[in-house]
Amino acid sequence: MLDTDVPTTALAAAPVLPAVLTAGEWQARAVAHLERVQQWTRPFRERRSRGEVHPVYDFLFQYYHYSGGRLEAWHPSPDESLEDSPAARERFPSPVYEAANGVIRRNASALAPAERDTLSRVLHVLRATRDRPANFGCYGIHEWAMVYGGHDVRHAEIAPLRLPQAEVDAFVESRPVACSHFDAFRFFAPAAKPMNRVPLAWATRDDTVQPGCIHANMDLYRWAYTAMPWIGSDLLWHCFALAVELRVLDMQAGPYDLAARGFAPVRVETAAGRDEYQRRQRELSVSANVLRTRLIEAVAAIV
Repeated sequence: MLDTDVPTTALAAAPVLPAVLTAGEWQARAVAHLERVQQWTRPFRERRSRGEVHPVYDFLFQYYHYSGGRLEAWHPSPDESLEDSPAARERFPSPVYEAANGVIRRNASALAPAERDTLSRVLHVLRATRDRPANFGCYGIHEWAMVYGGHDVRHAEIAPLRLPQAEVDAFVESRPVACSHFDAFRFFAPAAKPMNRVPLAWATRDDTVQPGCIHANMDLYRWAYTAMPWIGSDLLWHCFALAVELRVLDMQAGPYDLAARGFAPVRVETAAGRDEYQRRQRELSVSANVLRTRLIEAVAAIV
């Protein structure tokens, strides 16, 4: 059973918001943000307290190093300020925020040089990824390459392989392996790494990232939280919500049996399954392109 439905990513044009939020307005926004985020953070904490794991959703809190508490904390969008009040000063303290003339707004001068350098790298990766041609021909085989030859089948007790190991291996050997994302490639089984047609290395990991890759599009969440609190929680949330959808597709297309968790497989070992994977991959990349553009604009305004 799923912890909750996978959220859809709202990508319509953002409504025009007031430049200065009253206490009532920002507090209502903070509550609404907390409620939507806790659909994901609360079940994760409950599982962790019981020593349980979820083979799909826990990735969003373990691979991505951003705590549930920080995700839950609301921050205004870059074009929004807050009416000065004791509650606002307590919630949004200096040096990140500054109060002047009855308004509290972000203080970009509080960025340390190292933080500014990090955001400059984030901006470079986002722009470079945007400008590369998208590849929609990988069909999620990276998950199969990770368990090739019986190597390190993650969560084997709760998410066993849905095909015999010999069939998993035969599928990997039968298809071109073209993973462009180093952080996926580095988990390949040793015997599968030479099969990858894209040369990948840590030192050049940013040089191959392309906008069709579901892991690159999941990483929009990484870049969003790296740029917090400067970009605001609304954009962060949309990147997180998209990462959930991408993660679900990633695991559905893998060789794992997730039926007990409510996930039907996308059988990429068949032509019909590859068509389904590519269709959903393309649809999600459209959403990712919108968010990538918004992130580029937001980060460029900071650095």
